[in-house]
Amino acid sequence: MAPSTRTRDRRLEVRTTAEERELIDRAAGTAGTDLTSFVVTHLVDAARQVLADRDRFVLSADAAAEWEKINRRPPEELAGLRRLMERPSPFAE
Repeated sequence: MAPSTRTRDRRLEVRTTAEERELIDRAAGTAGTDLTSFVVTHLVDAARQVLADRDRFVLSADAAAEWEKINRRPPEELAGLRRLMERPSPFAE
């Protein structure tokens, strides 16, 4: 993810243990970035992953092929569902 050119104007404070902070500092240094950029980039990535299943699905190539195979199958006739859909709606006026 490319760094944002927008001004960061909100503060986020996080408490860590000494060990966690040392690990994060080392990782940021290894990635060649400053602490803020490292933490924000990874927090945003994590937030997107958590929220992803709420608005989009990402499938592997094999899973996508299987999904397409399933969607190409002809629909099944379900008698019980047909009867249910033919009943008048209880919400109709």
